[in-house]
This record gives sequence, structure tokens and C-alpha cells, in this order.
Amino acid sequence: MSDDATQITDTFDVPLILRGKIVEAATEQFGARQGGVAFRAPDITRYIDKLVAQAADLDDIQKLTSREIVAFMAKVGRALDLETNAYMQRAYEVSRLTSGISAPILEGMYRRMPVMFDEAAITRFIETQVGSAYLDGWVEIGRTPTAVTAIRAFGARAVHIIAGNSPGVAFATILRNAITRSDAIIKLPSNDPLTATAIAQTMIDIDPDHPVTRHLAVGYWKGGDEKVESRIYTPRNIEKIVAWGGYASIQHITRYLRPGIDLITLDPKHSASIIGQEALTDDATMRKVAARAAIDIGAYNQEACANARVIYVECDPDDDEARERLNRFGGHVFDALQELDAQLSTPSKYVVPELQEEIAGLELQDDWYRVFRKDDRSGAIIVSQTDEAVSFSNLLACRTANIVPVERLEDILKRVNAATQTIGVYPQSLKERIRDRLGLQGAQHLISLGAVTLLGISGPQDGMEPERRMLKWVKDVSIPE
Repeated sequence: MSDDATQITDTFDVPLILRGKIVEAATEQFGARQGGVAFRAPDITRYIDKLVAQAADLDDIQKLTSREIVAFMAKVGRALDLETNAYMQRAYEVSRLTSGISAPILEGMYRRMPVMFDEAAITRFIETQVGSAYLDGWVEIGRTPTAVTAIRAFGARAVHIIAGNSPGVAFATILRNAITRSDAIIKLPSNDPLTATAIAQTMIDIDPDHPVTRHLAVGYWKGGDEKVESRIYTPRNIEKIVAWGGYASIQHITRYLRPGIDLITLDPKHSASIIGQEALTDDATMRKVAARAAIDIGAYNQEACANARVIYVECDPDDDEARERLNRFGGHVFDALQELDAQLSTPSKYVVPELQEEIAGLELQDDWYRVFRKDDRSGAIIVSQTDEAVSFSNLLACRTANIVPVERLEDILKRVNAATQTIGVYPQSLKERIRDRLGLQGAQHLISLGAVTLLGISGPQDGMEPERRMLKWVKDVSIPE
């Protein structure tokens, strides 16, 4: 990155991106979620009439072929180089303050994200997620002597309430909007208010009149602002709401749901690991497996939903020798966490006081827990001495995980539910044995232990296919004349 990248001080401006135009009249002030900084943004209420689109307005983007969209987005991708793109540099500098992810990791993510807009990558994404034939025209799916049935996928008007725990969310949202030929109003998160803005500004620089550019609006308003949301969240203006958020924010959105609006939720999840008894065979194996477990815990500073929080190990908690092996394994996991590359994981940027109080309390309960830690920011590995997870497992963050011994594999599987997103499993043979059961129990991503960084955005997310849900699927039945 260039040495003269914009440095962010106490307050910065977040422009409103309005369908190929930039509104910089920042009059409203808001606080970022972290970093001790504030930002100013335009008053959204003054622009709502221009913010929303009508269904007929999508005619221009619907006429684009998949090849034309791929070519445009690939051009955008090439322009998102962190070394030369001032918008991206500014987004990165802001994220260094507001994100829970440390600077070395963030920089690597910003440098890699434009690859998502590579021509070959977008083409594969379209074919994997939807199929260009359904986007470019009508596809015959059935023919009888009396009727021919065809279907086609059409874009929709949507509000995207995106998460800010990773800049990848902004990239994925804009890519999804483009390939589905949809119209997006992106509500920015306070912990990443400039990544989506930077991509949109780059699109404007390349071609402000391109249909993909003109079907993208990006802005910030405080979640729950009824003056804004009551005017946007109506069937007259939108057909889909794609919401990344917790229970409270999703519950608030449901008040606006009615026939004509489809809510697609990408809500926060908790992920886990399942490790077979083979991992405790000897010290060399324990160290190898511990290194893989540390990746799933510590990658991206444990800011992603896919990061492991609770690690279930097939181990009899009533067997003293087995339990001691498990404790040694816990120490190896903690050591491996400290050795992770700085572009993957670093000491935590922040401290959660409530979590630290809970950990401090466990250190006084040797009969029930073994705690491996150095300080508040180094992370911690808590090894339960019984088959119960800690009571505060929902607080586990900042590279903190709980290892839980469970004697029977069947009892481990019963602890997986619809709130469990990603399950890392060791060994591979165990994953192949239990993956059908894990799917039935509610798990949504199954990975080999240590593969959390390889998930990517292709394939289902949270047990569904978001791109197909974002589209409107229309059926045409014809009879011979």
C-alpha cells in the first residue's frame, strides 16, 4: 500500500452512494462500534425517493447477459488494488480502527478480496450458485404432448443489512447483487462503514451509467430508525430483505414483514469442532491436531461465525489418564494459538471484561477446569474436566475456546443444532461417518479440522442458497396452438 494512504483521526465522513452518484453532504454524526471514533453521513430521509427503485426500473439490468456482467465486475476487480485505489486505502485505514480484526490480517484480506471479482472466479460463481442459462433466458424443464414448461430467474429489489465483522461481506453482497441482476440498497454496518462504499465509488469511476452501478445504493442510517425504515421497508419499494444480524435486529425487522416482502436471514452462528479419540494417541499426534484446531479457533482473530468456540473431544472424563492427556492437548492448542502467523491471527485488539471475569473465576476451580492463558489479549483455552461446556459459551471470543471431553460420540452429536454453523472434524474418516447425522442435526458447513480459511463464499450459506433466494423464479407453461 502507498505510504500516503489517508490516515483516520477522530471523525471521518461516509458518503451516500446513490445509483451512480455520490452525495457528500454529511450532516448526521454517528459513533463507530469500536475504535473510539465517530463518523458523519448524509441524512438518509432527504434522499429516500431517489434511494428506492420501482420494479420496472430493473428492465435495463435484466437485459444484460451474464458475460457482460462478468466483464464489468472483472474490470471493477482490477481497479480495487489496495496499492493504487484511494477508496480502498481509506476503507482499510478505517477498518484498522473499527474492526475486531488486527491490521496485518485485514491488510491481507483487502489485498485478496478483489480476486473474488476475477473473471474466471465470477463465471464459476454464477454457474455454481444459479446457472447462467436461468439468468440469461427461459430454460425448458418439462415437455409433454399437451404442454411445455420453462422457468427463468429475475432480479429483485432488496435491502441488504450487512455485517461488518469482515470486509468480505461487502464484497460478497455486491457480487451477489450483480450476478442476480438485482437492485440493492446496502445498509452499512458501523464497524465497517467504508468497504462497500469504496467498491461502489470505484464502480462509479469506471462507469456511472452502467446498469450494475445504477442498481446499487449504499448508505448508513442507525438501525431501527423508523423515519427511514418505515418508508423503505414496504412492498412498494422492496421485495427482499437480506439481513445479517442477531436476534434483536431481526426481531425489529419482522415488524415490517407482510405479503410481498421476503426476509432472508444470515444470522450469527456459533461453530464447533469434533475430535475423535485418535487425536490423543501420542504427543506427536496431539501436537499435529492441536495446530489444526488452533487455526479454526484463531483465524481472523475469531471474529467470524465459522470460528470454533467449543471443541468436543471423544474422551472419557471419568478416566484420569485420558483426562490428563486431554489437558496436555489443551496446552498444545494454546501454544499453537500463540504461534499462528500474524496475517492469520494476532493477540486480540480488545478485551471483553465479562469474559475475562468468567475466565478468572475458573482459574480458581482446578477440579473442574484447566485454564491455559498468559494475559487478557493472548486468548485462552479452557479444558472442562467434566462433559459440560462452560456456562458462558456464548461469550467465547478473542481467541478463547472451551475443550469438552465427551465419552460417547452419540452424545456429542446431540449437542449440534440449527445454531451451529461450521463443524471442523478430525479425523477425516470420522467426518465421513457422521456428516449425514450432522446435517440432520442442523450443522451447515462441514470441514476438515483446520480448514476454516478455505470455506469461501461458493455453495450454501446458513443452510440455504442465498443467490437463489434473492431471485424471483417465474414459470411459463405453454400449450400447442
